[in-house]
Amino acid sequence: DLERLAPERLAVPSGSVIAIDYTQDPPVLAVKLQEMFGCEETPTVADGQVPLLLHLLSPAQRPLQVTRDLAGFWRSGYREVQREMKGRYPKHPWPDDPLEAAATRHTKRRAAQEP
Repeated sequence: DLERLAPERLAVPSGSVIAIDYTQDPPVLAVKLQEMFGCEETPTVADGQVPLLLHLLSPAQRPLQVTRDLAGFWRSGYREVQREMKGRYPKHPWPDDPLEAAATRHTKRRAAQEP
């Protein structure tokens, strides 16, 4: 089943459904970094055989990190990104432990208003 092996879109931890770009090899999932909080494993296609290349984006939709190893990014690259982005985007969440944080597509204020 093609949709199962190569879905057009992928639901991310925040609840958003993001289009996968298959014009590149490997396929790319461009998603705001905050929408991936709590996700340890790199999303895959082809029955788990092909890890997606993640373009983790800033709130302004600019790439902060490109990786096929999300767990490795959380362990080693996130701290530097967090330091840089906390000052630039203070209204957005930059938790100390991104694996324990709730994924969100909203600012801190907007997220606090949600039920």
